[in-house]
Amino acid sequence: MPALTTRLERLGAALTLEANAGLAATFADTAYRDARIENDPKTVVSDADIVLAVQPPPADLVKAMKPGSVLISLLYGNSNLDTVAALKDRKVTAFAMEQIPRISRAQSMDVLSSQAALAGYYAPLLGAVHMPRILPMMTTAVGSLRAAKVLVMGLGVAGLSALATAHRLGAIMEGYDVRPETREQAESLGAKFVDTGVDARGEGGYARELTADEKAKVEQTLTRHIAEADMIITTASVPGRPAPKLISSAQVAAMKPGAVIVDLGAESGGNCEMTKPGDTVNVGAVTILGPLNVPSALAQHASDLYAKNILNLLDLLIKDGAIHLDFEDEVVAGTVATHDGKIRNEALRQIIETAFHSNHEVA
Repeated sequence: MPALTTRLERLGAALTLEANAGLAATFADTAYRDARIENDPKTVVSDADIVLAVQPPPADLVKAMKPGSVLISLLYGNSNLDTVAALKDRKVTAFAMEQIPRISRAQSMDVLSSQAALAGYYAPLLGAVHMPRILPMMTTAVGSLRAAKVLVMGLGVAGLSALATAHRLGAIMEGYDVRPETREQAESLGAKFVDTGVDARGEGGYARELTADEKAKVEQTLTRHIAEADMIITTASVPGRPAPKLISSAQVAAMKPGAVIVDLGAESGGNCEMTKPGDTVNVGAVTILGPLNVPSALAQHASDLYAKNILNLLDLLIKDGAIHLDFEDEVVAGTVATHDGKIRNEALRQIIETAFHSNHEVA
């Protein structure tokens, strides 16, 4: 964000920007005063002490980075093993933004929450333009149109944001989550909570995976609510695993004509059995949306929030104009993936070692 570059300067940093990096979010290079603009990405990173990015850089770009430099980006190391290996070999200290600990003092750095809030806001709008009816109740000279019923499944940040938007649009709202403590949050937004009697609270603020018996119990309760909904928004995810299936093909078949499903779980496979990630499909008279990278549709505010997430992390890493890495700090320790030629994240290290041994045995 051009407006935030002064905060980098106050930290004692000089900015080099890849040409047109902000153009898709309507930020022209000329908006970045005092920044050096470079056309070649390798030139950008080769002289940098700290590299800031959104998506994980490819391995060949990592190889152009200075040994001992710092990378801050989304990393998703288990899906980008070549990049992690290159970071390790290059002795780059990499901070994976998706690994920011979910603790109070790190909320201002939590990119998953900030982007989920935007995705949740956008989901009802996306669903609304695919519906053959309106969301609010409307009274006309020839009679009244009843409000549409919106069911939100998964009441994390994205789900609660979706409920808030649906409320503003005048819909009748229902919210469901396997964590019963979300009832109060849903009801505070004006939604009715769908109680299935199953408690699936997990670690780190996420839901755990359900057992077969629990899934059957939940399905029985939810089927009626799914059939009555005009729009369903699903947001459930389990870190490092495929998205849990919340809506079966049989439940889709029982939905009313014109109903819409907006599947925000499409990034990791989808919460609906019929979802095609990145595509819109019609199953009978039901429309199923599987949007990817939803925050990019709101690129200005997505960039604004992500830039602030990164700057708040930089406040921990830069002291008196120099890089200072305090691995006793739980935010720093919990976010770092690689450092000084070692993989510091234990789960990622095991994945890399398993992949290495598997390749070695095949060879």
